[in-house]
Amino acid sequence: MLGTPWLLWLLAVTFSLGSRAQPLAPRDLEEEGDETSQPPLPVVPCDYDRCRHLQVPCLELQRVGPTACLCPGLSSPAQPPDPPRLGEVQVVAEAGRAVVRWCAPFSPVHQYWLLLSEGSGAPQKGPPLNSTVRRAELKGLKSGGTYVVCVVAANAAGESSVSGAGGEGGLDGAGGPVLGPCGRLAVPPRPLTLLHAAVGVGAALALLSCSALCWHFCLRDRWGCPRRAAARL
Repeated sequence: MLGTPWLLWLLAVTFSLGSRAQPLAPRDLEEEGDETSQPPLPVVPCDYDRCRHLQVPCLELQRVGPTACLCPGLSSPAQPPDPPRLGEVQVVAEAGRAVVRWCAPFSPVHQYWLLLSEGSGAPQKGPPLNSTVRRAELKGLKSGGTYVVCVVAANAAGESSVSGAGGEGGLDGAGGPVLGPCGRLAVPPRPLTLLHAAVGVGAALALLSCSALCWHFCLRDRWGCPRRAAARL
């Protein structure tokens, strides 16, 4: 008899809790699902151009960017970098200089430098340039000279190869793009040099003409005019 009131009380509490619990409607489930499962943001390539001058490294763009972005794949830092690709070369013949552009390889790079050789002479190494540089200037080029210019990339494991030096497919005077780290660079004669050459040729022709006239008059004064001698006879 003592257990009957406790049993009735337990049944009353159970029914009261069951009446208060309300099942979730399908619309409520959809709203909760929308809040918890949002679609991920699209991943886009980073604003990285390996031929752009003073280009920030792609890994830094990933860290400071507002959204996630993808970088191009690179080779292992434990390997020397691949050769850069030589780009456009603009020659200024009047000033004896040229502006060289290149594109970075798909490798970790710490610095660049240029190699310049004239004819069969030994290449001259330029100053080191940091990894963001994609453009450098060559000075002191000789008018009418032919050179071979190469771009070298380096990291902690070593430096890139320049096996294309002296090969075919070089650059003309306008500096057209080529494939590989090296190219031939031809400096056209300066306009002032051409003017001097034209003036020299003209002066030489004038001197020859004057010499021929003087020789003609000297012979005539010495031997006389052939027409007058024939008329006297």
